[in-house]
Amino acid sequence: MKKFTLAVVGLVAALALAGCGNDKSEQAAAKGAMQAQQTFEWKLVTSWPKNYPGLGTAPERFAKNVEAMSNGRLKVKVYGAGELVPGFEVFDTVSSGTAEMGHSAAYYWKGKIPAAQFFTAIPFGMNAQEVNGWLHHGGGMELWQELYAPYNLIPAAGGNTGVQMAGWFKKEINSVADLQGLKMRIPGLGGEVLSKLGGVPLSLTGGEIFTALQTGTIDATEWVGPYNDLAFGLNKAAEFYYYSGWHEPGANLEFLINKTAYEKLPKDLQAIVTAATRVANQDMLDEYTARNNSALEQLKSKHNVKLRAFPPEVMQALRQANQEVLTELAENDQQVAKVWQSYQAFLEQVKVYHAISELEYYKNR
Repeated sequence: MKKFTLAVVGLVAALALAGCGNDKSEQAAAKGAMQAQQTFEWKLVTSWPKNYPGLGTAPERFAKNVEAMSNGRLKVKVYGAGELVPGFEVFDTVSSGTAEMGHSAAYYWKGKIPAAQFFTAIPFGMNAQEVNGWLHHGGGMELWQELYAPYNLIPAAGGNTGVQMAGWFKKEINSVADLQGLKMRIPGLGGEVLSKLGGVPLSLTGGEIFTALQTGTIDATEWVGPYNDLAFGLNKAAEFYYYSGWHEPGANLEFLINKTAYEKLPKDLQAIVTAATRVANQDMLDEYTARNNSALEQLKSKHNVKLRAFPPEVMQALRQANQEVLTELAENDQQVAKVWQSYQAFLEQVKVYHAISELEYYKNR
């Protein structure tokens, strides 16, 4: 009798546990079904004019891809600079959660995070291909995430313009002396290098550049390259167009994601957001590679732009000043030193291989 009673008790307990297991499974399934039906609407603010070629269309394409891949469960509305907030307020707007995402350039936040500049471009540094390698497979992304974590932000590479042009100048640059007192729109580390040589760097949003150059508020400006420069009509405000883009050899743009908003998404939507940023990152580089060629030809043949290269002595002075700027920054900021060490180590390795692969191929094709 005792054995029979114990057996019955065991059977009842097993059935009860089985029932609990089924309840949990059903609850998990119900929760999954509920998440699958839940919809989200996000705002994405940018530092560019609405639908501006390349820079402005990248977040628009991102939004369309996210909506399509999520079957409408996540919709992202994109706002151009000034539509919801000014272009230079993207970081704070996303950090606070007023908007769930942003699209901008990390060097705009150098006053808040000096090391952020390294995630847009370093003068005489890596090109787009190399930057993507460092970010996604060389430890760069982990450092970027570490920098933005205190601000409730998750960064993601948001496109690259490739090697830029050195900019538009109202007068020719024949010597280092011609940089003295030159008022130039050039943000980030490039601006600090110019300052070392006696220039006066200013940081302006894209929409402010043409008027500033036309009215003489600035004497020169860098922007991006032929594709975007033609769209802004910068050739109407300055006649000398210089290369190469020593200051931004691979200008990496960024997506900013509010961490709280991201963590509220189901796992599949999180994966979609991440995947869509990677698509946008590559797509922008493809677009600039395709469009810069014809735009440069138009600038030369239709608008008689005077294409110039900086004299070797000017380029050498810029290179030397850049080393001084980087050394000083690393000595005075631990975050900068940490990022610069990682960046420099990757650059030294990739330079060795690219010297016998990319560079050698360019020479021989």
